[in-house]
Amino acid sequence: MVVTLAEERRLRYQDWVTGRRQRVRELSDGRIGYLHVPDMVSAGWADFHRDLRAEMVREALIVDVRCNRGGHTSQLVIEKLARRVIGWDVPRGRQPETYPQDAPRGPVVALADEFAGSDGDIVTVAIKILGLGPVVGTRTWGGVIGIDGFHGLVDGTAITVPRYATWLNGFGWDVENHGVDPDVEVVPSPEDYAAGEDPQLETAVRMALEALAVRPAVAAPATADRPSRRRPPLPPRPGAG
Repeated sequence: MVVTLAEERRLRYQDWVTGRRQRVRELSDGRIGYLHVPDMVSAGWADFHRDLRAEMVREALIVDVRCNRGGHTSQLVIEKLARRVIGWDVPRGRQPETYPQDAPRGPVVALADEFAGSDGDIVTVAIKILGLGPVVGTRTWGGVIGIDGFHGLVDGTAITVPRYATWLNGFGWDVENHGVDPDVEVVPSPEDYAAGEDPQLETAVRMALEALAVRPAVAAPATADRPSRRRPPLPPRPGAG
């Protein structure tokens, strides 16, 4: 018996992400990683981590927060993106790993659009404030006053109460009702959508490759000249002939 899915949205989303990642691989000859963060709640946190380690090992990284529906985990995402490689763990017979783990090895480029809002606004502006990399795309949604308290009414509807305003260095209170402007604006045309083209993604890849040409990704140290830690030979025992 075939048990059908309740909906196919999740499958279509994963197919879209796979297509974007494959396009990045093609344009960069496999040098650039790609991560999409659909929201800032448990689902988006899981999606972010599902491919995190495999994408971070590449020379550069594109972080896509387009259509991010918001939530409350942007601080955790930023903590990962802000990590800097300061060392390497070099295990025997395995690939070296960065210290700290899951740290970008090279340039980071972010993608944002008008459908990234709430914590999607905040993660975008945090990338700009911390100088993690340029933002490509269009101005974000512009809604960073958080809500709380869903009050049910007698007619079955509900209201929410705005409770949490957001102030940010260099931006003050002005992300609300405006959004975050990209460093490089790229507005897809209707023809781009119809043809399945993604000029924002292509621009981000080009910028990441240009940044790599200026600042190559950090690499694991060579092991040929690693000093030997072998136990020194024991001195001869007295009277041994």
